[in-house]
Amino acid sequence: VQQIFKQLFYMINAVALNNLLLRKDVCSWSTGMQLRFNISQLEEWLRGKNLQQSGAAQMLEPLIQAAQLLQLKKKTSEDAEAICSLCTSLTTQQIVKILNLYTPVNEFEERVTVAFIRDIQMHLQERNDPPQLLLDFKHTFPVMFPFNPSSITMDSIHLPASLNLEFLNKV
Repeated sequence: VQQIFKQLFYMINAVALNNLLLRKDVCSWSTGMQLRFNISQLEEWLRGKNLQQSGAAQMLEPLIQAAQLLQLKKKTSEDAEAICSLCTSLTTQQIVKILNLYTPVNEFEERVTVAFIRDIQMHLQERNDPPQLLLDFKHTFPVMFPFNPSSITMDSIHLPASLNLEFLNKV
């Protein structure tokens, strides 16, 4: 059950983050607020079902950071440092793409300046990120089956003749 929810939450993260990276109309402060609220509802549901140790909540980390990136101030060099220290699960390409797509919804917000994006890129240049922008939402984690040794010893097993397993010999 834990592995299923880890996989499911990974897929939720990948599809939502990919949509965020591809759609200019959803890169706004209000979308960041809505995402953060929805993610907190999912985390609360995991706690209620005792699935905290499943790793499912960790699968949402890139989406959480993207939501926070949409909500942070994006003006000064200190803001750039804060973004760089906060967005550790996002690649440099993803951070820059979200900042380029950021669209103010009301008159109190401003577009992200080119100078600010260059400042972010300068701060992140020492990172060794993979060159991918989108997440592979079809990625599947390997299924792990726990090994539970049997208390029955092999010499106590009786094989019925009707199984036609004469080629097996007890040692």
